[in-house]
Amino acid sequence: MPGFELFGNSERKELQDVLDNGVLMRYGFDGMRNGHWKAKALESELQKAFQVNHAQLVSSGTAAVSVALASVGVGAGDEVIMPTFTFVASFEAILMLGAIPVLVDIDDTLTLDPNAVEAEITNKTKAVMVVQMCGSMGDMDALQSICNKHGLLLIEDACQAIGGTYKNKPLGSIGDLGCFSFDFVKTITCGEGGAVITNNEQYHTHADHYSDHGHDHIGNDRGAETHPFMGYNFRISELHAAVGLAQIKRLPEFLSIQKKNFTIIREALSGIPEVTFRTVPEGGEENYGFLNFYLPDLETSRTVASKFKAEGVDACFHYYDNNWHYVRKWQHLSEQKSLFPLPVQVKQGLEQLKGKTFPASDHYIARNLSCLIKLSWSEADVKARADKMVQIIKSCI
Repeated sequence: MPGFELFGNSERKELQDVLDNGVLMRYGFDGMRNGHWKAKALESELQKAFQVNHAQLVSSGTAAVSVALASVGVGAGDEVIMPTFTFVASFEAILMLGAIPVLVDIDDTLTLDPNAVEAEITNKTKAVMVVQMCGSMGDMDALQSICNKHGLLLIEDACQAIGGTYKNKPLGSIGDLGCFSFDFVKTITCGEGGAVITNNEQYHTHADHYSDHGHDHIGNDRGAETHPFMGYNFRISELHAAVGLAQIKRLPEFLSIQKKNFTIIREALSGIPEVTFRTVPEGGEENYGFLNFYLPDLETSRTVASKFKAEGVDACFHYYDNNWHYVRKWQHLSEQKSLFPLPVQVKQGLEQLKGKTFPASDHYIARNLSCLIKLSWSEADVKARADKMVQIIKSCI
């Protein structure tokens, strides 16, 4: 991770096809295309890769979450349970629909704690969104059981975990809908892009129409298409889809490299008694895009993170002090700093964040370091990196 590290001839070929064709929009202009439909081809590849019946490309991972939620009817005043550890896009996508993000604690999987989820369910709860952060998953059986018990939708934000599996099912294919991001720093990149996947035909139809102004996409005359309901513009372009089409075919290659590099570093750190690793639920296999480990306490983690940075061990994140990925620094959310007036239901719903603490999440995030696994490293690079990490950690404990 990320896929841009290994751009090559296949990406160039797909892009050149689009430029030669001259049609950059994914819809319409049938006569000019000469049979080239990059977005459609990528959607077909996504369906095969993730063993689902439907895939809908959109403009970003954030758009994917909003489109997924809108497709199942989440809207004004509905509550969506989400984790304290994620990217800000998670709550942005919920707020955009006039729905209310309800933040709950994580556990040692670094994803939703099922007990914390159940404790926050109200008569306004419509969906539970598990975010498969840093390449791995939560206890999907427990979360699905809770959703079934309470009649809730289970949405998978698998933006950082493409290629991971749970009990032989690809992440993203387990819940009612799954969401992916293909931005510049993801394992599979389009530059900018995302996707919604599902086995539910109605949800897919909704996603297809909603993401393109409500167009029904029936027939081959775009101007004659009808609009069964209102939508917005979350389209991907053919240029972006072309890059993704080349990249998705290389996913097994990327995952193999990530696993090899991940394993070398993990085995090196395993020799340090004070280092423990995130829990991967039984039956799960992460995508190896990040190596996540715990140190004894906050002070040690901060010191190690600082020394990593000073000594050139890059892309190792201590999210406890991160502005974008952990609830501690989301004052703009808790203080409701918006360019426009928020709906009354949202304002009231966000009041619960003021002064609220998340001690269980703090316990895990304070001690966690999350290290990106790059595709471009040579084996010598990885071993040298592992040795340096071990030396630094031992000097701080």
